[in-house]
Amino acid sequence: MEVIQLRPAFKDYLWGGRRLIDEYDKKADCDPVAESWELSAHKDGSSTIVGCAYDGMLFKDYIDQHAKDLWGTKAAKDATFPILIKFIDAKQPLSIQVHPDDTYAWEHEHEPGKNEFWYVMEADPDSFLYYGVKEPMTKEEYRAHIQDDTICDYLNKVHVKKGDCFFIQAGTIHAIGAGLMIAEIQQSSNSTYRVYDFGRVGKDGKPRQLHIDKAVDVSNLTPSGKNGEADGPLIQKNGYTEQVLTKNNYFTCTKYHVDTTYTETVTKMSFQGLTILDGQGALSYDDQVLPLRKGDSVFIPAQDGKYEMSGNLTWIQTVL
Repeated sequence: MEVIQLRPAFKDYLWGGRRLIDEYDKKADCDPVAESWELSAHKDGSSTIVGCAYDGMLFKDYIDQHAKDLWGTKAAKDATFPILIKFIDAKQPLSIQVHPDDTYAWEHEHEPGKNEFWYVMEADPDSFLYYGVKEPMTKEEYRAHIQDDTICDYLNKVHVKKGDCFFIQAGTIHAIGAGLMIAEIQQSSNSTYRVYDFGRVGKDGKPRQLHIDKAVDVSNLTPSGKNGEADGPLIQKNGYTEQVLTKNNYFTCTKYHVDTTYTETVTKMSFQGLTILDGQGALSYDDQVLPLRKGDSVFIPAQDGKYEMSGNLTWIQTVL
């Protein structure tokens, strides 16, 4: 069995902080650190392989050089590697934004659309996010609210806590608020349309670019669904717990916690991405042992086999 540990690519967007450095021991090449792209084969930021025969290779190059079989049979239809997993540290609020669906993104951005899932890792007191609109509005009303700086008044403001979950369907207007640490699992796309940015300026001293026309094209202007809930119940099993966080048309994320050992099966249907949220322990496969701790990320290619997780660990497993 082949198991690949990854080192992230880092992004220093102006709203980032230092939690990924100070609390997750990330060896970043920038400060602040807004995002760490933990499992990424995207051209805008590829993870790097750590250890094994591919040590130092960009994950993108590894994906490009190997047969598509390692993605799994469920990804047979995908033109590009389908998943990107990142950590987000929002010291300041992110811009109000929206993502296109597959059809619009392929036509206008030449890449897949961006459906994404958020798991709240940490939440400062009174922290919140925006998730969809409060009430239906027309495109004309939407554009007017953007232009007169009142758009936030018409968005669904949700106060959140650690463990809350949100599936952000393409077209949903959204923003991560200050004081949140988020694990984001998404389609492998970087297509983001900035709707409103609170009048901030970039490193060049100029206002950051907005994408209002495209945002109006793709935004869903009717209220979204449930807020903050996982798709499945927390299930206690022998020595571990599991909970389906989201099961959608693009991926399934399941959270596990083990304080002894847990054995998992890998199949040829899908690769697995493991995102370690907390604790420390090890992943054992064949005769090798891979130490793991809070903040680590692992890619397991599609294949027939089993591995064991041991120690005191909490992680999210992502499969297609």
